[in-house]
Amino acid sequence: MALEGSILSEHIEGKLMIIGGAEDKEGECRILRHFVAEAGGRESRITVLTAATEYPRQVGAQYEQLFSRLGAKEVDVLDVCDRSQANSEGLVQQLNKATGVFFTGGDQLRITGLLGGTLAGRALHRLYERGVIIAGTSAGASVMSDTMIVGGEAGTPKKDTITMAPGLGLIRAVVIDQHFAQRGRIGRLLASVAQNPYVLGVGIDEDTAILVTENGEFTVVGSQTVTVVDASPSASTNVSESSPGQPLVLSPVFMHVLSEGYRFDLKRRVSLLNT
Repeated sequence: MALEGSILSEHIEGKLMIIGGAEDKEGECRILRHFVAEAGGRESRITVLTAATEYPRQVGAQYEQLFSRLGAKEVDVLDVCDRSQANSEGLVQQLNKATGVFFTGGDQLRITGLLGGTLAGRALHRLYERGVIIAGTSAGASVMSDTMIVGGEAGTPKKDTITMAPGLGLIRAVVIDQHFAQRGRIGRLLASVAQNPYVLGVGIDEDTAILVTENGEFTVVGSQTVTVVDASPSASTNVSESSPGQPLVLSPVFMHVLSEGYRFDLKRRVSLLNT
């Protein structure tokens, strides 16, 4: 049972690597290299899930080559194309061999629509509880939370600028947005946390990731920044009274902007010194 004030069950021992999209695939590959190391390095067995993309062969082959070049022992690509496949014991057996699972980008609703409530979806949760690192980029990042952003406009935050849906629920009381600074998404992240100020908003820039550990902290990895929006102290909001198109009122709001190496405690909602 989840502890109040915690994003993780007390029994979960896994890790998440949540990537803001457009991670470096040609240079140092810091984020992907870090993922391979967390998955076991030269002993790692990585499973790439391409459920989000409309081009599974092309995208799967790209990541298979990348992870092999970065030293993974084995790389398997699973293209889950329908729910019957996601309910097959054979696919679950393939997943159970993984020491790291990687979700590609695409459309997050394809991931939840194909995996939600299936044997494969439950197997992913068991892998996470066993300590297997689960990673996702772009749409694969948004889907990590229990509630995810599936659409929305950039610009001034308004009541009707975002669309939300249930995610995979690997991380609780957090909503993730990706391609954050590059697509000007601060407004839609504010609109999402206004719906329930208890929920933390985490906006992740491109070529940037957070590594979430079992103690409820994350560390920033990559070349850009992560923005954390905490609206829990807010005393004034018009989210329930505002009409469609009306600008949002939400005050006060705490914001943290963190770069590589900085950490954040998701339970205490405080940033930690760069170590």
